[in-house]
Amino acid sequence: MDKAIAVEPECWRKTKLMAAVEAAGMPVVPASEATALIWADPQNPEAFPELLHDEMDWVQLPYAGIGPFLHMLDNDRLWTCGKGVYAQPVAEAALGMLLAGFRHLAGYARETTWAAPVGQNLHGANVVILGGGGITEELMPLLAPFGCHVTVLRRTDAAFPEADATRTLAELHQVLPHADAVILALSLTPETQGVIGRAELALMKDTAWIINVARGGHIDHSALVAALESRSIGGAALDVTEPEPLPDGHPFWTLPNCLITPHVANTPEMGLELLAKRVTQNVERYLAGQELLGPVDTHAGY
Repeated sequence: MDKAIAVEPECWRKTKLMAAVEAAGMPVVPASEATALIWADPQNPEAFPELLHDEMDWVQLPYAGIGPFLHMLDNDRLWTCGKGVYAQPVAEAALGMLLAGFRHLAGYARETTWAAPVGQNLHGANVVILGGGGITEELMPLLAPFGCHVTVLRRTDAAFPEADATRTLAELHQVLPHADAVILALSLTPETQGVIGRAELALMKDTAWIINVARGGHIDHSALVAALESRSIGGAALDVTEPEPLPDGHPFWTLPNCLITPHVANTPEMGLELLAKRVTQNVERYLAGQELLGPVDTHAGY
């Protein structure tokens, strides 16, 4: 069977992703005739399995996070995702949140009167980043002008480019006491679920900020609320929470040392252009028999 690409299901992204396939020189065909499937709607996983068939040898998923599709992964075909696609806007958001936290912008924004001076410099700060993927790659040059000492924690201790130090996640407790900022930019797996809990927060400086642009499940929210209320850490800037949306009335909304953004480090509008470019690249590679970008490790789950 000749290679053929389908784009499903019907949603606002479909037209753009069909154009991305066609830009690689391929017409879009119905799923029943396709050898590969570009899935356009991350919010609609339940419609996904019925379109798969034995002739499909490649599936492209739209987001870097593939939680809703995990139980559907198999070893019969190649799976790719948006891994690395959205790294640039997310890294930019992480830097903005870090600066906002250090400069107390969330607290000042809630004031109704002239307030006392609060804040600290990012210049020369010790920054710990959990995760060695695309977000961290994009974040490193953004931090470079500030002269930060950056430690990257990842699965292995293989040196991360441009980092001052590379450690494994097993060494988290050794590095946390020295961190001025902790940035979460790693995949959510059973091993990283709750990676920041009561014990980890207790090790942090009372001026340290934690920035989460990864997944809400990385942090024990009850423990974080307690740390913020007692001011045992400087603050938290969270683009992701668990659950999402964050419920009305949650303490995070009103704590002056907590900045919440509603999972917008990468918006759908920002991300669609980036995903379309990835789809074009991967279709070109698929047709040429080359290695595809963003492969999913079906065993690791990301």
